Amino acid sequence: MKNWIRPQLKKGLATVRTLLFLLFFFIAVFIYSLWVDVSKFSVQKLTTVIIPQKHQTPIITRKLEFPLNCIIKNQTQTCPANYPKTFKTKDQEDISSKQECPNYFRWIHEDLRPWNATGISRDMVERAKTTAHFRLIIVKGKAYLEKYKKSIQTRDTFTIWGILQLMRRYPGKIPDLELMFDCDDRPVIQSSDYRGPNKTDPPPLFRYCGDKWTEDVVFPDWSFWGWAEINIKPWEKVLIDVREGNNRSRWIDREPYAYWKGNPFVAETRKDLLTCNVSEQQDWNARLFIQDWILESQQEFKQSNVANQCTHRYKIYIEGYAWSVSEKYILACDSVTLLVKPHYYDFFTRSLKPVEHYWPIRENDKCKSIKFAVDWGNKHKQKAQAIGKAASNFIREGLKMDHVYDYMFHLLNEYAKLLKFTPQVPEGATELCSEIMACSADGSERKFMMESLVKGPSTTSPCTMPPPFKPQVLQDFYRKQSNAARQVEKWEDGYWESLNKKQ
Repeated sequence: MKNWIRPQLKKGLATVRTLLFLLFFFIAVFIYSLWVDVSKFSVQKLTTVIIPQKHQTPIITRKLEFPLNCIIKNQTQTCPANYPKTFKTKDQEDISSKQECPNYFRWIHEDLRPWNATGISRDMVERAKTTAHFRLIIVKGKAYLEKYKKSIQTRDTFTIWGILQLMRRYPGKIPDLELMFDCDDRPVIQSSDYRGPNKTDPPPLFRYCGDKWTEDVVFPDWSFWGWAEINIKPWEKVLIDVREGNNRSRWIDREPYAYWKGNPFVAETRKDLLTCNVSEQQDWNARLFIQDWILESQQEFKQSNVANQCTHRYKIYIEGYAWSVSEKYILACDSVTLLVKPHYYDFFTRSLKPVEHYWPIRENDKCKSIKFAVDWGNKHKQKAQAIGKAASNFIREGLKMDHVYDYMFHLLNEYAKLLKFTPQVPEGATELCSEIMACSADGSERKFMMESLVKGPSTTSPCTMPPPFKPQVLQDFYRKQSNAARQVEKWEDGYWESLNKKQ
């Protein structure tokens, strides 16, 4: 009996030793993983390779993802402590490997030129408060908000969300700053108010568009992260959908007319456009439709998917109350964009070239101008198709979200360099982060926030900022733009003279 017990006891002791060894092994692996992980906390998806060196900034070589940490209900949401506060990317070691930013980044220098000589004082920033919807403050890598009034719909919400995603993309890389943001359509800082012998310096005010008479600083619009009220997805999703829509119908197989769908009641110029619609008396080669957003919302926006509107060879862009966010969706469609002479620009459109990226349409004689453009394109199919393709390539490659974020990055960095005061968090300002915004949101707002969430730090550095325009280069650019538009007008005039002679 004793001989039988002794081997069983030995066997039991061996099993215990094995279990203890495995337990200590797993504890050691867990502790090591905490040391390797820069966040010191677990993350949802760790496919990154980090080269850990004590007292040095980690180098990110592959994607590190941090999910939102939403706490349970009935508790106050706080910002996470585990997100990296700084990082280095592999391409920082090799400057030659960095990609140069698209040419339209050069407009950042032009938008900030009014303050090049003087810098930006706190008084200038405070004077921009008159029409601003909010003040954004970034101090030591954290964002704070001082809100003054509610914007139209969720423009302010998604603009702020976009800036928070920029901070997740490049943690620790956004400098301390304070800025005022106006979410309304039209620019308000009139250049003429800051000229003359007793002139003062203009206040820096950020917004979505500008014109040649104002000094507002142009910033990417809210819809890049989604337009919840009309169910337009974040830009990355839209680009995928539009590409699929383009692939469904070749340009040559599309309807040989000019298409527009929108709200005509926001501007007289759009009401005037409707007179160009096809009728029993006249066909101006235009097919125009009124967008009823109330009806669309009742029908769950089934007829307003921008990817399903790439069905005509030509698409019309026309401003509304000011510039319209629809421009980027139209340009992405492979169709020839018929661009009714604009008065406003956003951050990327100033680099678009007539006849190369779009076909210019006269504002004061739209119907004849549209008919000529369509007749010309249907007669010169290869040239017309090339214009549509150049525009969609510009949008797909030059306006991908990587570049939108890099534009924001460089604009904010260049702006911060001009500040002559130390940014401070005002009393009463609230700290913001992705968790505070998204965890409490619901419906389309939450859905679009989750779809546009930057999962973790970028594995690459921002693109390299191009230099400012030299005065002569900028002058030549404007001259070429003007000459190209005038050339189209000459072709158009000759077309109608020839038709009148035949009649």
